[in-house]
Amino acid sequence: MSLPSQGRRPWTFYVLSVMFTLFVLFLYGPMFIMFILSFQGPTGGLVFPMRGFSFTWFEALFGQARTGDVGGAFSRSLPLALIVMVLTVLISVTAGFAFRRRFVGSGFLFYTAVASLIVPGLVLSIGILVTARFLGIPARWWFTGLGAHLSWTLPFGLLIMFAILGRLSPSYEEAAYDMGATRWQTVRHVVIPIVFPGMIAVALFGFTLSYDEFPRSWLTVGSLNTLPIEIWTMTTNVTSPALYALGTVTSAISFVAIGLAIGSIAYIQHRRSKRT
Repeated sequence: MSLPSQGRRPWTFYVLSVMFTLFVLFLYGPMFIMFILSFQGPTGGLVFPMRGFSFTWFEALFGQARTGDVGGAFSRSLPLALIVMVLTVLISVTAGFAFRRRFVGSGFLFYTAVASLIVPGLVLSIGILVTARFLGIPARWWFTGLGAHLSWTLPFGLLIMFAILGRLSPSYEEAAYDMGATRWQTVRHVVIPIVFPGMIAVALFGFTLSYDEFPRSWLTVGSLNTLPIEIWTMTTNVTSPALYALGTVTSAISFVAIGLAIGSIAYIQHRRSKRT
């Protein structure tokens, strides 16, 4: 049996490299094309070639008669995403603490909460709308829309916090109790600093999933659209690169949120390494 020569990579390495490169191009290629075409000149269209370079279509985003109620949709999507983010973190963390010990009905509650991941978003949206109408409650983004988005973000938050708190050694808390700390002091000064990077991850999931959610928003936000629904509406009546400009802006906001989350986690890990 012959051994491969030292320093020579197997042929599978090159095959996997090509497959990974094709996957990245397939995943991010259309996005970068959209970014480029959003800077078309005033006479540019939805396809190549580029006809100049300008910020014309970014300026057109706020012309309601031309591109829709982009400003209004953004003013609803951003607060909704922030509210969902805060609630997802609070509920996931408190539930994570509760599920550290078995109690009657814990299994049923867990599987009920996670079950919304396998329910199609549009079906859930229809169910929420029908229930709201039966109860005489009007569909609003800050009420029915909020509940629909939480049904999507909470399972992810719960799974993350369950995994993090499940691996947390009780010895840290026992040491704090031995030093005279109360339960609240132990949670505040011992547990929370340890699991804080996980809380940032939950916050990131809550914000991005809510900010980009379409199926669960379609029938639950009422007559005032959120940004994903407004973008979908624009695809039917906007035939200019303003649609690409809007996609570029929304993608940039998502990337900023991801960057802040990753930067916060890196900063926390750096501070911990300096202390040790």
